[in-house]
Amino acid sequence: MQNDNIAHAAGALIGFGLLMFILFFFLAYYLFSCFCYKRICEKCGKEPGVLIWIPFVHFIPLLEIAQMPVWTIILLFVPLVNVVWLIWLMAKICIARGKSGWLVIMLFIPFANLIFLPYLAFSE
Repeated sequence: MQNDNIAHAAGALIGFGLLMFILFFFLAYYLFSCFCYKRICEKCGKEPGVLIWIPFVHFIPLLEIAQMPVWTIILLFVPLVNVVWLIWLMAKICIARGKSGWLVIMLFIPFANLIFLPYLAFSE
């Protein structure tokens, strides 16, 4: 009886620890991607302010450097259209940074997509 309680407590503790690790990982990734978006905006001559750190709202400064209307953020909430919209947005951001729009293909290559944002943010 007591061994069952210890086993359940250990399982719950391991599950909680795993959940905390996953949450920490995703928070760190989100903060890093927001920092990359901030650097991209700065390199394009736009000061993003605090908008870049707010979920979904961080697309507003990105839309401005991509020279797209702000109302197109609504397309982010339409299934399947949102994928095309994000590809289009990232291609226009690449062009605004002076890179080829075809660089967006990196988003579809495993592990290369992890270096796409840092490349745009930290390259000259």
